[in-house]
Amino acid sequence: MSHLSVGISDWKIGKSPDILVTYALGSCVGICLYDKIRKVAGLSHIMLPDSKSAGDVAVNRMKFADTAIPDMHKKMISMGAASAGMTAKIAGGAMMFAAHSDRFNIGERNVAAVKAALHLLKIPIIASDTGLNYGRTVFFYPDTGKVMVKSASQGEKMM
Repeated sequence: MSHLSVGISDWKIGKSPDILVTYALGSCVGICLYDKIRKVAGLSHIMLPDSKSAGDVAVNRMKFADTAIPDMHKKMISMGAASAGMTAKIAGGAMMFAAHSDRFNIGERNVAAVKAALHLLKIPIIASDTGLNYGRTVFFYPDTGKVMVKSASQGEKMM
């Protein structure tokens, strides 16, 4: 069994018995895509909602919800997953610092962008642990599809 570590602005695909893990989700969102029949799993750690805000500079597509999720989805299909059977679990999107307006709540904007990207792909979100004001670490188990969310202040939660 190997741990596949997913960094910030990164995604990885795994199969049983791998364990996918991403650390320090604050305002970032972790997206777990899963095909339970084929046991193909993808974990993405997005940092920002929308690649269009980056302008013309060459961007890391894994950084943004609107590009990372479709790219990971496409890679999972190329590895044998079926889009029709995929489900999603999401975590993160916290407001780590007091915001003076909703415009500055990047966590909330990230969660909204993740939901929109998944909706376009017709992938249902079957569990989520988002918002509030604390960081999270996510462990994703492709053999079962279970996701463990750990946080210093809230302990462990299985979803």
